[in-house]
Amino acid sequence: MPTPSLSALPIRRLTLRDLTACADLSEDRGWPREEHKWAFLLTAGRGYGIDDPGGGLVAACVVTEYGPQDRPDLGAVGMVLVAERHARQGIGRRLMRHIVSAMGTTPLILHATPYGRPLYEELGFKVIGRAEMVMGHFTPDGPERGVATRAATAEDLTSILRLDEEVFGADRTHIITRLPAFADQLRVAEENGRIIGYAGAWPNMDTQVVGPLIARDTETAKALLASLAAHSDRPLRTDIDVRHEELLAWVKERGLESIAFNSVMTYGAPDLSGDWTRRFAPLTVAAG
Repeated sequence: MPTPSLSALPIRRLTLRDLTACADLSEDRGWPREEHKWAFLLTAGRGYGIDDPGGGLVAACVVTEYGPQDRPDLGAVGMVLVAERHARQGIGRRLMRHIVSAMGTTPLILHATPYGRPLYEELGFKVIGRAEMVMGHFTPDGPERGVATRAATAEDLTSILRLDEEVFGADRTHIITRLPAFADQLRVAEENGRIIGYAGAWPNMDTQVVGPLIARDTETAKALLASLAAHSDRPLRTDIDVRHEELLAWVKERGLESIAFNSVMTYGAPDLSGDWTRRFAPLTVAAG
């Protein structure tokens, strides 16, 4: 029986049953397996993939939707991967065209590597910003004064959700309510009993990824990041909007090093809604 051409292989929805195949695909492309992150994204978002007749996946990606369920305000595209043996054969383009079509008029956002950016530009995505990935062991320089931080509690959830929607510009309830189970730490910054920022740190292979990081100002972001570092012995990794120059300089002074840059790109929207001045780092670049 002849092997079907790649262009004839159907695109289907992925589920948690595909977790191992997704992790295998990551590994195939030289990425960490990231099973913890894949499980989170496949649960909170919509996975799309193409099965390889020989076993495993030819390609995969995840779209995380925000806003009303029947008419989302935004879709974040991430984890776009094509198996090495099928690379440069138009599979990624076909998968992304399917996503754009399936999402209709819903604006899209993604973080593009330099390798992937030309494809997204070809499909009509526009660069609106950049994020710098930094990683390393955080070296504290004494306590961050003036901003009180503490571990978040269940009673904080309503305030966190309200702040998150205000800053992000769309309702992320289905994502944020999963953070306590996904993250090792979830902390808030307070002033006079009011939450002025919050941040999480979640495990990814040998590192702790800091995200989301939402804060009233840079000093609040510093305090949250320092408090997360104080409760972890792993290297920290995060992706900071390059417009937050002061925070980037500060983390580099404390031991984190620049690893890579990603282009923030949108489709169907000239920019992101919300307030970028308080949005310091995403939960993960795969989910916005």
